[in-house]
Amino acid sequence: MRPIALISLVFLASSSALAFPSYRSLAGLSREELNTIVPTLSFHAPKPPPGPLNDTSAKLVNDHAHPWRPLAPGDIRGPCPGLNTLASHGWLPRNGIATPAQIITAVQEGFNMNNFLAIFITYGAFLVDGNVITNELSIGGKTSRTGPFPGPPAIVGGLNTHAVFEGDTSMTRGDFFFGNNHDFNETLFDELVKFSNKFGAGKYNLTVAGEFRFQRIQDSIATNPNFTFVSPRYFTAYAESTFPVNFFIDGRHENGQLDLKVARGFFQESRFPDGFFRASGPRGTEGIEVVAAAHPLQPGRNVGRVNNYVLDPTSADFSNLCLLYENFVNQTIKGLYPNPTGILREALNINLDYFFQGLNEAGAGCAQVFPYGRN
Repeated sequence: MRPIALISLVFLASSSALAFPSYRSLAGLSREELNTIVPTLSFHAPKPPPGPLNDTSAKLVNDHAHPWRPLAPGDIRGPCPGLNTLASHGWLPRNGIATPAQIITAVQEGFNMNNFLAIFITYGAFLVDGNVITNELSIGGKTSRTGPFPGPPAIVGGLNTHAVFEGDTSMTRGDFFFGNNHDFNETLFDELVKFSNKFGAGKYNLTVAGEFRFQRIQDSIATNPNFTFVSPRYFTAYAESTFPVNFFIDGRHENGQLDLKVARGFFQESRFPDGFFRASGPRGTEGIEVVAAAHPLQPGRNVGRVNNYVLDPTSADFSNLCLLYENFVNQTIKGLYPNPTGILREALNINLDYFFQGLNEAGAGCAQVFPYGRN
């Protein structure tokens, strides 16, 4: 072994227990790093995901048991305004670190997200950005250029694996290429307001969503030489455009028109409006076809420079949901965990089963794939 590699491993072994957060993902780590870190972690076998709510009516969610509170030192927030809001109101742990089961319960209780979508999204995010050994995930993450780990910058926990759930062309967060893909971006929100005034008479709705989604894509094509818009980000980008309409409008007054002051509260302050009621029934990505049809665009990426958007025929699109699943499992997850062994392989297989459960319950009719065989 080369001296520098030996020094790195000795340093890693001496500091991993102190330096490696229990919620940080193991994805992408080398075999040497995994062999050093995994034995320091406590394995928590995941339990089956929670089922649907018994009561799916509209109800007060900004209640006395769930008041908004400002961030305490060390609290984590990230690129998803919905999860940020749930944590700031205590539907999720306020520090921003949760189990998949807690997230599924919170998005159902706080927003009335339907069960199969909650399972599918949560376990998709968890497999990439969570720690499958400790069964923990943080809802945010920051790029770290310091610490005991050699090589490129590491992601310290959270929903931060680029081009998966966090991705380019966000509504209120900048592209990864520009250095800050987590924090609320006032310039982008001002653009959302501008489009809402032009296409929605001062409200955010599905018509605005279609126009603003397309504009954000065009902005990224024109300014980000590394812009990528392929599966799974292709799907999550369109889905996030519908979420404010489906989940940020009071369940007693559902008219598809989101007040912009309310929108700012969610996007910037991670806050329910006073007296806010969740949706009046289970919701998902209703309206996604409207947003996508406004300006149809196939998956692709900039190749080598800006304004060079090249289609990617290998990426899943809306015509093939099963290919989305297969690509995610066989390419994204397998690429992050090429050859897991022991409890890491066991944990990945259990969580892959739960991920497929959400897809299966949605009635997609896909065949399950097993990149690591069956436990």
